[in-house]
Amino acid sequence: MNKFTLEVIHVIEIKTAEELIQRLTNMNKQNSICQILLPGKGTFTIVLQEENEHSGAENKGRVMPVSELERNPFL
Repeated sequence: MNKFTLEVIHVIEIKTAEELIQRLTNMNKQNSICQILLPGKGTFTIVLQEENEHSGAENKGRVMPVSELERNPFL
């Protein structure tokens, strides 16, 4: 089987930022592709990629608290 074989993915409508965060939080190696519908924006496919030793090296060790994140006014 090819490493890049795609499975049938159901589109999930996301209405709030909390729903989006919940969906992203639940992603893992076995559940690595998520297709979402943002009303008024369109359909997006999100693919979780494994971190390797070179990706995100400048951010390692830093955890950003939720309070520092800017809320998207369009969601």
